[in-house]
Amino acid sequence: MYRTVTRVLAKIACLSVLTWSVAAQAQPDAELWEIWQQSDESNEALVNHSRWQHFLDSYVETDALGVNLVKYADVTDVDHEALRIYLETMQAIDPRNFRKQEQYAYWINLYNAATIDIVLQNPGKSSILRMGESFFSAGPWNDEVLRVAGIDLTLNDIEHRILRPIWRDQRVHFAVNCASMSCPNLAKDAYTSRSIERLLDKNEHDFINDPRGVRLTPRGRLEISKIFDWYRIDFAATDAALVDYLASHAVEPLATQLKSYRGKIRYEYDWSINAP
Repeated sequence: MYRTVTRVLAKIACLSVLTWSVAAQAQPDAELWEIWQQSDESNEALVNHSRWQHFLDSYVETDALGVNLVKYADVTDVDHEALRIYLETMQAIDPRNFRKQEQYAYWINLYNAATIDIVLQNPGKSSILRMGESFFSAGPWNDEVLRVAGIDLTLNDIEHRILRPIWRDQRVHFAVNCASMSCPNLAKDAYTSRSIERLLDKNEHDFINDPRGVRLTPRGRLEISKIFDWYRIDFAATDAALVDYLASHAVEPLATQLKSYRGKIRYEYDWSINAP
């Protein structure tokens, strides 16, 4: 009996690990959710992201390698509650009543703040892959964690049914944060309609010129973030075109090295939590 139970538990554990692995590799396509296309370009009102900015100012630090880390363990109950109030305030807004650029910033901030809240609700877990509501889920991305304009939303809805298909901007992959070490930095500044273009350009430049994004090994092999594989369609049609894209945003000597690179590409990703 003991051996039978042990074997069953082992199989469950293996299946769970496999599920996490498969889900981590397979990413949804961009499929437009048409109801979110509406906007009011005559509305000059701005969404207030000051509570989110307070959180970023208080708990995001840059390490010696330039990685922005979140001090989850230091977050006070008061500041966690302030974050929850921010999320509630954002969910009470119908973003379709705002200009398109204001919506762009709104959705990115909402996604990132909701991700932080999920991590804070799962203290001690080493990876966001272990934070889904279902025992067999690989992460929280398909969990309905938000409700906007009376519509339940998942993080995947925001990224793949709103942000990607509406704005068709590859830079969004450097803005939404998955709370992992290999993810592009969580920006220290809240996005606004006035700052978003500058921040997106900076994020793209910084990640491509960071070893987490692109690097050549001592043996000359090109290793890049799995993001460029998962979302290849958003960046380039072929390996050669992808390398050209990376080279166009790289600084020297990486830019020259990429322009002459003709080898294979290896993709890497570290899902450990982005904490100090």
